[in-house]
Amino acid sequence: MLVQYAVIAYVLIMLPIGIYASRKVKNTGDYVLAGRSLPFYMALATVFATWFGSESILGASTKFAEGGFTNVIEDPFGAALCLIIAGLFFNRKLYELNFLTIGDYFKNRYNTIIAVFLSVAIIISYFGWVAAQFLALGLVLSIVIPTLSLQWAILLAASIVTLYTFFGGMYSVALLDTIQSVVIIVGLGAIFAYALSKIGGLDVLISQTPPEYWKVTPSMSGSLTEWIIFVTALMTIGFGSIPQQDVYQRAMSAKSATISVWASIVGGLLYFTIVLMPLFIAGVARILYPDVLANDPQNLVLTLVQNHTPIIVQVLFFGALISAIISTASGALLAPGTLLAENVIKPFFTEISDNLRLHIIRAAVILISFGGIFLAMKDDARIYDLVASAYSVTLVAGFIPLVVGLYSKKANSFGALLSIILGVCTWQYWNLYVTTSEIPGTFVGFLASIVGMILGTVVGRFILEEEKIMPKKEGETS
Repeated sequence: MLVQYAVIAYVLIMLPIGIYASRKVKNTGDYVLAGRSLPFYMALATVFATWFGSESILGASTKFAEGGFTNVIEDPFGAALCLIIAGLFFNRKLYELNFLTIGDYFKNRYNTIIAVFLSVAIIISYFGWVAAQFLALGLVLSIVIPTLSLQWAILLAASIVTLYTFFGGMYSVALLDTIQSVVIIVGLGAIFAYALSKIGGLDVLISQTPPEYWKVTPSMSGSLTEWIIFVTALMTIGFGSIPQQDVYQRAMSAKSATISVWASIVGGLLYFTIVLMPLFIAGVARILYPDVLANDPQNLVLTLVQNHTPIIVQVLFFGALISAIISTASGALLAPGTLLAENVIKPFFTEISDNLRLHIIRAAVILISFGGIFLAMKDDARIYDLVASAYSVTLVAGFIPLVVGLYSKKANSFGALLSIILGVCTWQYWNLYVTTSEIPGTFVGFLASIVGMILGTVVGRFILEEEKIMPKKEGETS
């Protein structure tokens, strides 16, 4: 009963915190980017919480228990790499441009069509991610409170996350991330130490785990295909998440460009370090519960916690798990809601007041929430499957236009458009029709995106030069 009461109290306290944070929201800049006012410790917490959700504690840990580090290259390796690369090469440049969304950057650097196209692609990628968090939080609530069915648990979880995000925006996200990051680290640290004590320590975990589980890269004698698969897994989140709105939004909420840079770099290192704990906890559970691993791997860690830990450790673990899911879910709701309002709906208005913009963004947050609930309620919904391709679309469509646009003055709209078209079409064609190759379609689509950017930029410059030298017809004015 103590676990039930603690979980219920912890979940319910989220809502008043979000409503309290709404007092600081005066305009869209406050709602979307917390007024660009976050000090280092809050910026670090919100960047760290970017992906620390159900996938980190339940999804990645299960994949590690099934096959070791080679199964989790995307997360945590790629996820941590993304934050570090963003901090080193992107945050300062983007911060100085002072845009509300990543879609605003694409609109300013290229044109409205490209901004809308990429914004829609990014928004679509979030529905599965939001659904995964709702499903995971619903699973936890239904386990801790057996009288609550999974469907009602999902609705309760979605309602709480949606309401506090609706009211407080990025202020509530950042405030709760700061609190929840502490809970995550303390809770996971406690269960990690306790789990190791059940089998005799880290040395026993290493010795009773197959040596291949600790391998990260293919062997030097491995085939080219093996290395391509490894690189693709690393860059799917490592590169593909950099054009994502939640990564942009969290980093741009910092008080200064320097804070934004260091929050991302330190956040990436911290994220990688902390995510190792649930992976190793799953490693312990793999030793203790081989039958659960074989029949119901998604509940492996939960089985260990419920059967092998005292009540106080269970409270800490479920607090950490709920904190992680809520932190990710709130940012995952706010990001596509902002993009939908600012870069898809707003272009239809010739003039729009800031107050109306704020109402549209809040309405978009609710719309995204309904989409996530619908996917989470499906009978065959699984956490890992819901997020499987969330980052591939931004890798093949958005990464190259972002990089080239920031670092080359020669980039033009035609190059960006061709990069997007070739990247997405090649990726989808390869996945649907090329069934004999082991090379991932994401990798091929990424290469096509590069080719499209190069060819399109050259052709685009030629078209512009032709327009400049073409003589004007009689009576034509400038």
